[in-house]
Amino acid sequence: MLTFEEKLSIITESFPELERKNVSLGRVNFHYNESSYDQKNVVYHLHPNGNGFVYAGNMTGYQTNDKGMVNIRDFTEKALRSTIRKSILSLTPKESEQDHEPKEEVWINDNTVTLTLLKEEDMWNVYADETLDGTFHSYKQAAHYLEEEGFTCI
Repeated sequence: MLTFEEKLSIITESFPELERKNVSLGRVNFHYNESSYDQKNVVYHLHPNGNGFVYAGNMTGYQTNDKGMVNIRDFTEKALRSTIRKSILSLTPKESEQDHEPKEEVWINDNTVTLTLLKEEDMWNVYADETLDGTFHSYKQAAHYLEEEGFTCI
C-alpha cells in the first residue's frame, strides 16, 4: 500500500491540472476546475492513514459508493495514476460535442415567431427578443424544448 506522502507526490507531480484543497483532519482533496460537470473533486478525502477516494461515477469497471467514489486505499502507483487519469478524462468535455454545437441559433415556428438560442458561459439560453424564455444545461435539452414547442432552426 502506498503511503499518504507517496500518494500526494504522485498526484501533485503527475496531475498539475488538479488543484489541492486541504480539508479537515489533515485530509486533502484535489479539484479539477475544468470539469464540464458539477463534480469537481477527483481525489476526495485523501487521509494521512493512506485511505481516500477517486471519483469514478462516469466510468465503468469500478465498484463505487453512492457518491460515485472508488476507494484507493490499496491501489498501486500504476492503478492510482490510471484511475485519476480516467477520472479527469470522464469530467472533460468531449471535443466532438463542443465542435458541433453552435454559439447562437435562430428558431422559428409556423406563426413566424422567432426565438434565439444562445450559449452563454456554460448554459444555453432561449430569448424572445431580449426577454429570457428558458435556460438549459445543454444544447440538446434546449433544442428538444424548442422542437416540442413547434420551432425549427433556421
